[in-house]
Formats: sequence, C-alpha cells, structure tokens
Amino acid sequence: MSRIHRERATVREMIALYCRGNHGGSETSLCPVCSDLASYADGRLSDCPFGESKGACRSCPIHCYDDEHRILIRDVMRYSGPRMLLRRPLDAIVHLVRPGGSA
Repeated sequence: MSRIHRERATVREMIALYCRGNHGGSETSLCPVCSDLASYADGRLSDCPFGESKGACRSCPIHCYDDEHRILIRDVMRYSGPRMLLRRPLDAIVHLVRPGGSA
C-alpha cells in the first residue's frame, strides 16, 4: 500500500473517530464539518508536492492546510491519536514510528 493511501486511510479513520465522539457522527456518516475536513485532507494529500517521499505535515515547510482546517485537524489528532491505539493499534503504531511521522 502506498504511503499516501495509508496516510489517507489513517486520517479518515481519525476524523471518523473524532466525529463519533464529539459531533454524534455514526459508523457510516460524518457530520458536515468532519465531512468537509475529510474531503479537504484527501485533497491536500493528493496534491502534496512531495508525494510518496512526504514527511510529517506538521513539520513540512509548505503548510498547505489553511488556518481553519489546520486547527480542526490538530483537534482531531489530539482526540483520536490516543484512541487509535485501542481501536487500530497496528495503524497507530505505524503512524507513530515510521520515518517522517504522521499527517
């Protein structure tokens, strides 16, 4: 599986977990705010100029997220990160230990 594909799946799972815990989203649907964030994150990953060699978004010199979405994704990461260890331990560990860090 490509790095971008794996990162996209992890970010989607983190957003879904956050939405269920904070906005009442379900297993199959996100609230409008989280749906927008998931679409935005997908687009940013698809357009990443570094492609498969990308590092962690938080330490990237480009910062392609606008301020509003950057704040939202930080909230998602803070909430979902620890919970991912219980829900998807293998994905969470890979997300934490691979070179370059996470999205």
